[in-house]
Amino acid sequence: MKISCESVESGRARPVSRRTPLLLFLVLPLALSGQAGAPGGNSLFSADTNLVVLHATVRNHVGAFVSDLGRDDFHVYEDGHPQTIRVFRHEDVPVSLGLLVDNSTSMRNKQADVAAAALAFARSSNPQDEIFIVNFNQRVTLGLPSEKLFSANPKELEAAITRAPAYGMTALYDAVAEGLDHLKSATTGKKVLIVISDGGDNASRHTLQQVLDSAGRSDVIIYTIGIFDLTDGDQKPGVLRKLARSTGGIAFFPSESREVVPICERIATDIRNQYTIGFTSTNPKLDNTYRTIRVTASGPHRGKLSVRTREGYIASPQRIASDSSGSPQ
Repeated sequence: MKISCESVESGRARPVSRRTPLLLFLVLPLALSGQAGAPGGNSLFSADTNLVVLHATVRNHVGAFVSDLGRDDFHVYEDGHPQTIRVFRHEDVPVSLGLLVDNSTSMRNKQADVAAAALAFARSSNPQDEIFIVNFNQRVTLGLPSEKLFSANPKELEAAITRAPAYGMTALYDAVAEGLDHLKSATTGKKVLIVISDGGDNASRHTLQQVLDSAGRSDVIIYTIGIFDLTDGDQKPGVLRKLARSTGGIAFFPSESREVVPICERIATDIRNQYTIGFTSTNPKLDNTYRTIRVTASGPHRGKLSVRTREGYIASPQRIASDSSGSPQ
């Protein structure tokens, strides 16, 4: 049987079987927390600062991670203008991570697999990570009790995942908006959303553009996993690609169940191998304009290096990026 897994980088999406055991949540937290750094806390962003924090992944010409670069090996450009790097680090830090699980009617045939995998994630979570669950169909609900923002307790996360039945329409954009808003309360140095959906939306109050604008005001990385089958009429892989690409994440479209574990490992490894780069924009205006970002990297005898990070950001006083150190390095 042919096995394949298409990511946003390949530009192709394929259907997935109805019984896909999504083991993402078993693999991801173990890999994320294996070498966690100092606990996070102090934000580098406030209403009167223009510091922009990026999370960048660097690969060489054969696709392997490059993990030993220094500050001087990077160059950052905003709207084509070179910027001075003020913050630079390359270490694992605890993660604030939201799992956004589609529980609409279109996902009913896949719900058992999604739930089983999410439970595996909950059971293997690490106390240093902050985790929350967003369940969505036509309504968006937080899985944890209202007094609990995050949890690393497997039993609490299990209850948060299993309480949502699959029915109704899909409010994907509202769910992403809720996830982004919830991460404003995070205390770690890295914030991630993982969206599991077919990408369709027919019930949101928010629009895709509004969600993209909110993501552009944050430092949140969004990874998406498109779960489709041949009879799925609601699939929108383009939406999942756009959410991921704009924030520096990756969109995955598994075609066979056995491909999910490599996806898990890839997401975990990607997060663990990112450089954190902060710069103060040479354009001090917080005028809510969108500014494009380009980051390049080089090193002696390295050959061609590729850098993946967010495509840009919105220069707004409401930006919510943070770094675990609380001070420039």
